[in-house]
Amino acid sequence: MKETIFELEEYRSKGSKVFTGRDKGKYVREESEFDSLEKNNDSVTFVIPDNIFSINPSFFEELLINVVTKLGKEGFLKKFKFKNEGTYKYEKPLNDAIDRILRENNAL
Repeated sequence: MKETIFELEEYRSKGSKVFTGRDKGKYVREESEFDSLEKNNDSVTFVIPDNIFSINPSFFEELLINVVTKLGKEGFLKKFKFKNEGTYKYEKPLNDAIDRILRENNAL
């Protein structure tokens, strides 16, 4: 079983406490080759850095769009585990993003 760790910290702008917007999500997806993590690993641990103040759903949407579309919510949450290094409550924005991805995908 091949596992990997995805460190969101590596994509944080110096001094920033937020991950926001589709542009930043797309940038992280492309720079990290995020989609290949799903293809090349059985399990991915997604590490949210400490002292993060906010990650908005639009960031998650653009970062996760391809893997969520491919795996669905259940498959995504089974393969991608989230580890929170701080106290930020990421669950609601993450779930909102997943639901929006799947709703928009089904509307097409």
